[in-house]
Amino acid sequence: MTGTSDVAVVLVRLDVATMAALIDDDLRRASELAGIPLTPYFLTQNWLWRIRHDQIGRDPAAADWVARAAIMDGEVVGHVGFHGPPDDDGMVEVAYSVDPELRRRGHARRLLAAALDWVAGVPAARTVRASISPDNPASLAVLRPFGFAPVGEQWDDEDGLELLFERPARPT
Repeated sequence: MTGTSDVAVVLVRLDVATMAALIDDDLRRASELAGIPLTPYFLTQNWLWRIRHDQIGRDPAAADWVARAAIMDGEVVGHVGFHGPPDDDGMVEVAYSVDPELRRRGHARRLLAAALDWVAGVPAARTVRASISPDNPASLAVLRPFGFAPVGEQWDDEDGLELLFERPARPT
């Protein structure tokens, strides 16, 4: 039991053209390309769209993994994906973010559950990692019901100290 409600999460893949529109601060065009009404929050994630846009340019297979808008009850609530496809050891790192206007409603937990459901169907994925700042108790709480175990820490040049957590992609 993950503690999530029965609200379905619909994931909409964001392609490089959509990311380029977001990088250009063109929310109308990005929404047209995505086929859904993206929220202004997506424009605040410009740094992420640049990273993912460049990543897909280097590795087109990453497009299926890195960024999907998340819709619940007909409303775009944020985005979810992984840092890329499974590495040689079968590890993927999950990433999710909820629009600040919609936080504290259980959406992050549902986004994480959707990501875990997604990756459970990928045979090449064996381990799911999450990296979270020790100063982010809300994100740390999101992980608890999903069986993530602490495995260490790392220094991220952009985010600083991050605690690392892992769990099997398909719990036994």
